[in-house]
Amino acid sequence: MNPKKVKLVFKNYPLPSHPYARSAALAALAANEQGKFWEYHEKLFANQAAFNENKFQEFAVQLGLDMEKFKRDMASPALQKIIDRDINEARRLGVRGVPMVYVNGRPLEERSPRGLQVMIDAELTK
Repeated sequence: MNPKKVKLVFKNYPLPSHPYARSAALAALAANEQGKFWEYHEKLFANQAAFNENKFQEFAVQLGLDMEKFKRDMASPALQKIIDRDINEARRLGVRGVPMVYVNGRPLEERSPRGLQVMIDAELTK
């Protein structure tokens, strides 16, 4: 849309009702440590029904990640803190479900590509 003017920031909000949500968020952050966040993210969303702890490692292998580093990063307190920070921020903002989209701190009103572009355009003209 506006690659030179807009920055996309992804935040984690693993729902407590999903038994593998936190592990999935942690695995995506571990993949990010090797520059493969979005590729890993796509695998997660394409395979939600098949989640288990072994699948997270399987996805990492499929993406050619360094498995020793991936496993270390999955156990990283620093990555756990990122998830905790994101959860606290989401709670403070009143997020109840995902995905949730904000533009400069305001929730997306019309949840469509057109609605997103309208909000972006309004912010860019300020």
